[in-house]
Amino acid sequence: MTHPHAAERATTSKALLAVLDGHRPSRRPIWMMRQAGRYLPEYRELRAQAGSFLNLCYNPELATEVTLQPLKRFDLDAAILFADILLVPQALGASLTFAEGEGPVLSTVTSDRDVAALSLDGVVERLSPIYETVRRVAAAKPSHATLIGFCGAPWTVASYMIEGRGSSRQNARLAAIAGEPWFARLIDILVEASVGYLVAQLKAGAEAVQIFDSWAGDLPAHEFRRWSLEPIRKIIEGIRAEIPGARVIGFPRAAGTNVADFAASAGANAVGVDSSMSVEAIRRDVIPYCAVQGNLDPLQLLAGGERLDRAVDELVTGLNPARHIVNLGHGILPQTPIDNVIRFIERVRQHDGA
Repeated sequence: MTHPHAAERATTSKALLAVLDGHRPSRRPIWMMRQAGRYLPEYRELRAQAGSFLNLCYNPELATEVTLQPLKRFDLDAAILFADILLVPQALGASLTFAEGEGPVLSTVTSDRDVAALSLDGVVERLSPIYETVRRVAAAKPSHATLIGFCGAPWTVASYMIEGRGSSRQNARLAAIAGEPWFARLIDILVEASVGYLVAQLKAGAEAVQIFDSWAGDLPAHEFRRWSLEPIRKIIEGIRAEIPGARVIGFPRAAGTNVADFAASAGANAVGVDSSMSVEAIRRDVIPYCAVQGNLDPLQLLAGGERLDRAVDELVTGLNPARHIVNLGHGILPQTPIDNVIRFIERVRQHDGA
């Protein structure tokens, strides 16, 4: 099967796809992790209408509207699918709820028996409402914008499944360091489920996908390669076995010096980096291997003002536009003023016109 967007490779007018393909874009692409979220009043209204977070994720009509809300307000270059990384373990058979003020709560997986209770049979089909959202967003989004699908990386998703919530992750780290056989099987299951899930998103109309490894920074170097980098590399290989040329962004958050190994070895078109990484380190450790995505500190965006301007200036003047997707180092904070987002985007656009 040929990639549905292969003809765009050298000529695409979509700025984000141009960078992922190694070309100089018509302008520097911008999007923000968690750009569809609580900082927008229209999101809060739809979230209340849905009745629960999971209802919102599984309702294609409302999830489409949420996905498109930021693009109606801001001059962005991508829509990121509205869903959650924990839909995959739910589809595998784990119970999942979102408690108000507490975040996700999952049934725990801590043994051979728990892993054996998970089922890959029908896992991709059980997530069919998500693909319907992808189809609707693909049909309705602005023509210049790229639609990004996503999943959680096996290490991060396994961490939630082992702990039952986003807590200290100590039990998950111990299982990783000990190389528990049941833990290795859990990672393998998540790799296989993630490949199917992302392939289905791409076939439904996503033009790129991002793999979020939010807890990659928990792992020391040896375990990072085994449990973060290698599973993500396998997912990317699995996707491209089905869809040659598929575009993938990897985000090993807080990976520190392991980022260089990830950029060189994972096979991603771009690597997202968190805010702790300097422009100089990005140029040294990421740019030689692939494009980079990031890495404005979400607190800089929250603070706004001239400090925000200076942070944007340093970022965009320090990185080659052909190798850089402007984004945050993590998700936008819920209390971020909308005017600050406008200022951020306008500041980047000033450099486009310089």
